[in-house]
Amino acid sequence: MEYTILKHEITDGIALVTISRPQALNALNTLFFHEMDSLVAEFVASGIVRVMILTGEGKAFVAGADIAEMVNKTETEGSDFSRLGQNTFRQLEKAPFPVIAAINGFALGGGLELAMACDFRIASAKAKFGQPEVNLGLIPGYAGTQRLSRLTGLGNALYLLTSAEMIGAEEALRIGLVQKVTEPEQLMDEVMRIAKLIASKGPKAVQKVKHVTREGILLEFDKGSSLEANEFGSLFGPGSQGEEGMKAFLEKRQPNW
Repeated sequence: MEYTILKHEITDGIALVTISRPQALNALNTLFFHEMDSLVAEFVASGIVRVMILTGEGKAFVAGADIAEMVNKTETEGSDFSRLGQNTFRQLEKAPFPVIAAINGFALGGGLELAMACDFRIASAKAKFGQPEVNLGLIPGYAGTQRLSRLTGLGNALYLLTSAEMIGAEEALRIGLVQKVTEPEQLMDEVMRIAKLIASKGPKAVQKVKHVTREGILLEFDKGSSLEANEFGSLFGPGSQGEEGMKAFLEKRQPNW
């Protein structure tokens, strides 16, 4: 697929993806969802991506969904547009590699929903967060009501969803919406450091820990624990990465993944 919104490059197993609609503050439209679906599928098929970084061009990560595209939709078309975004964001969650949101500016509405679909979030100190949909007589459509409460707790989620208040990076850190805040000029260096750190670990172990953690949180505790035991065992055996990692530890050398 030819990409007009998503700029991307892969270096040493780390895919850097930049949303590039700066004239629209990177607002999400139908083409964005199709491009992201295609790009994630390409990365998965390639087998070479160990970590994906997602950021925005200009002063926004993503400032929301494209209101100009949405304004004349019917009820059915609105539901379809919601499901389109939900499916795309679910593919990010299901991708075998960790996805890091590098939040450089505004992450509002659909932009915050996109960030929440990533595995964790690193933010510039200048970043701003919010779910302002009620200002438009709408609600989040890309599973924002579901993810926000799981990340921040019910009270924090309902406060942000009903008030449409915009918060800064430090408040987002306090409520667990982001995992780390950096100075703006240090954001990409810090995100790249983290990505390289993850990429240096056992590739299959990283994939499985994402899978078990994401699926397990949706399961009853004992079923999640059973899933963990099965995947733990799958990393053992002759020629396995688990065997290589343990032998490297005992032999005081770097593992050969």
